[in-house]
Amino acid sequence: MGVSANGAGQRQERFDRGLEVLTRVDGEGGQRVIDSLADINPELAHQVVAWGFGEIYSRPELAPRDRQLVTLGMLTALGGCEPQLEVHINAALNVGLTPTEITEALLHSAVYCGFPKALNATFVAKKVFGERGLLPVAAN
Repeated sequence: MGVSANGAGQRQERFDRGLEVLTRVDGEGGQRVIDSLADINPELAHQVVAWGFGEIYSRPELAPRDRQLVTLGMLTALGGCEPQLEVHINAALNVGLTPTEITEALLHSAVYCGFPKALNATFVAKKVFGERGLLPVAAN
């Protein structure tokens, strides 16, 4: 069953809107994720962009910095999401969160998801901050 011309147009509009949001929020890191899926699952890449960013991240009800705080908390709580945390810690910095705000959010997550997950997330933040010349982070 094929996609109608109108359906194809809507699909492309969602993708284009999502790509604009992805680029603004995640920058090169988001594009690297999409590119890495091209030869294994381009439809997953499309859905990440079109649905994740074109439909969800583009909603005006939360500011981009608030969305990133929620994302950091969720990825920390899930555990095993260190590659995604790296992308989203960079994104958090891109949308205006400070290293101190990010480390405070990760500290706060220890209360709800435990020290091992908070430590793993903090070490990802340390890597990102080091790459961006943001270490040391001021003591809280």
